[in-house]
Amino acid sequence: MERKSAFAALLTAVLLAFCLSHSTAQTQSSPRKIDVIVKRFAYEPGEVTVKKGQPVVIALKSTDVAHGLRFRELNLDTKIPAGGASELKFTPDKTGDFVGHCSVFCGPGHGAMTLTIHVVE
Repeated sequence: MERKSAFAALLTAVLLAFCLSHSTAQTQSSPRKIDVIVKRFAYEPGEVTVKKGQPVVIALKSTDVAHGLRFRELNLDTKIPAGGASELKFTPDKTGDFVGHCSVFCGPGHGAMTLTIHVVE
């Protein structure tokens, strides 16, 4: 009888460990969504921090005219229509600070319009 109880306890522990590790794996692979408001002449927030290897979706929403966002070093580029939205989906594979620039001329402050992504371990 003690063997059956010990086996049942062991089986329960193994099943619990499997369920917890499976749930954690699914959570780690789902992308992190970051909402960014785009307007003349800023991205809000202007800086974001993400983890290397973690999938990311940057959801961009323009509140005024057409804009764009390009990160040359990360090979990312998107256009955001006037009053519209766009997304950048990626998984960072290197650490560092990466500066994205507005890629659609939007007025006299266009050249200073940047978004910085900090990729950490």
